[in-house]
Amino acid sequence: MFIAMNRFKIVLGKEKDFEDVWKNRETHLDNVPGFRKFNLVKGEKKDDHTLYASHSLWNSKEDFINWTKSEAFRLAHKSAGQHQDLYIGHPIFEGFETVI
Repeated sequence: MFIAMNRFKIVLGKEKDFEDVWKNRETHLDNVPGFRKFNLVKGEKKDDHTLYASHSLWNSKEDFINWTKSEAFRLAHKSAGQHQDLYIGHPIFEGFETVI
């Protein structure tokens, strides 16, 4: 399995707006080969931001990479630039292959 995560630093006071964007977006993941599960998780509040991470589980790294090259990926991310006021910096991607 493969775990794909993006870490987001969200401006203090904008947490609900950020969560609403994710709750109301079309992910286009339901019929993507190899996709298993998605979670948006909230971390600790810091001095200038609240940490969030998107967490998706895939059958393989290849399945994830194929999704990033797909029309479903383009559709899911077409409005990504519309909410820049919510973020501090760009998301940070982390990918993990399961060992055990």
